[in-house]
Amino acid sequence: MRQAGILMPVFSLPANHGIGDLGKSAYDFVDLVARAQFKIWQILPLNPAGYGESPYQPSSSFAGDEVYINLDLLVEEGLLEEAPAFEKDSEFINYSAVRAYKRDLLHQAFKKFIPDQDYQEFVDKAFWLDGYAKFIARKKANDNKGWLEWTTLEYDEEEYQYQFFVQYYFAKQWLKLKDYANSKGIIIMGDMPIYVGLDSADVYDNKECFLLDQTGHPTSVAGVPPDYFSEDGQLWGNPLYDWDYLKEHDYSFWMKRLSWNKDLFDIIRIDHFRAFDTYWKVPAGETTARNGEWILGPAYDFFDYVYDKMPDLNLVAEDLGDLRPEVLELKDHYHMLGMRIAQFSFGDDMAKVDYKLPEFCIAYTGTHDNAPVNGWYSDLTVGEKKHAKAVMNHLQIHGKTMADRQIKWMLGSDAILAIIMMEDFLALGNEGRINTPSTIGAPNWCWKMSTLAPFERRIRHIKHLLKTYHRA
Repeated sequence: MRQAGILMPVFSLPANHGIGDLGKSAYDFVDLVARAQFKIWQILPLNPAGYGESPYQPSSSFAGDEVYINLDLLVEEGLLEEAPAFEKDSEFINYSAVRAYKRDLLHQAFKKFIPDQDYQEFVDKAFWLDGYAKFIARKKANDNKGWLEWTTLEYDEEEYQYQFFVQYYFAKQWLKLKDYANSKGIIIMGDMPIYVGLDSADVYDNKECFLLDQTGHPTSVAGVPPDYFSEDGQLWGNPLYDWDYLKEHDYSFWMKRLSWNKDLFDIIRIDHFRAFDTYWKVPAGETTARNGEWILGPAYDFFDYVYDKMPDLNLVAEDLGDLRPEVLELKDHYHMLGMRIAQFSFGDDMAKVDYKLPEFCIAYTGTHDNAPVNGWYSDLTVGEKKHAKAVMNHLQIHGKTMADRQIKWMLGSDAILAIIMMEDFLALGNEGRINTPSTIGAPNWCWKMSTLAPFERRIRHIKHLLKTYHRA
């Protein structure tokens, strides 16, 4: 059955506390998504953001970022007297200011919180929570330095207990929102980075699962070689897995990751799927990703074990980039949907266009790593723009903007699922870009809507499109 979805990060939702969260605007957004007759809401990782506020460098694969906790809901529960609007609210997220503002109010709520049976059940289920809470409390006690620089393992007990509180309320609010979306017929597609951040509870509590030296420093790190995004490649710096150790221990760390995320999301998109087949190994200390080598990953042995233990696991593979055939064979063997991006279908030199997308894939106008279509189009040369228009004319796809045209292209494709970025429905340019690969910090991860009104005005048109292309 042909379906359609929308890609919209939670942090980009409008809210009066500086960042999109799990409150009323999220429910209003779900209502609009249901009215348009979408089936999928795809989000980005909700884990505590790490270096540069990147959700792909989290401090935990299990915890949620406390900035997503809605304060108005805490007022309703009597944990806060009021939740004043964030003074610097805008269409640009100021993470440092938002975190300080929310943390102060969350601490106020924490002091009034009385644990109940629901809280205790969450604590009993969250097997990772004790380690994570100690990790964060110790990090605070060491001036927020990375764990490799810690000088003490002592920590403040109140900070430790506070972490339990915020994780409980994150999970409580998120699962309530997810249940609401499901009740409206909306399926949530979560996003799980394949790697974890070095400065994370994941690595600190599971050092044996990673390629580290005796001091805890990585012996090699993750990245990708020179590609479309960067002539030097992308040096991510994440520690690499010790797949031999993981196999000997029944892939326990990964099984726990997948099991926990399976409860949070209906579908899990695994970022950088190709690393299960072959991964780019860069010696520690390199300043670019050029001097790496491809290493064979766990491939079939890993997924055979995963699906044997969790046969109902619903995974989507991010299979973009220059891949060897074995990557696609691995994906297809387990019937995972892969991805196709409209902007990439033109080819790097715009000389060849992949007009026809396969049926068994997800068609995107773009992802968080792409500029919105209109931004992409504006950056093309005069010749490339002429070619892009010629392609759309050849396909008899018309519209006011290039975004309009590519939305129709993806919805009209053979792909079983088409997912459109919110920014493209809003016809935004580069001002709506979520992330530019190989760059760190603002403006990455900072775009936020100030109101849902522009989206609501387009619902009737979007619903018409979905019906026209038999995706409603």
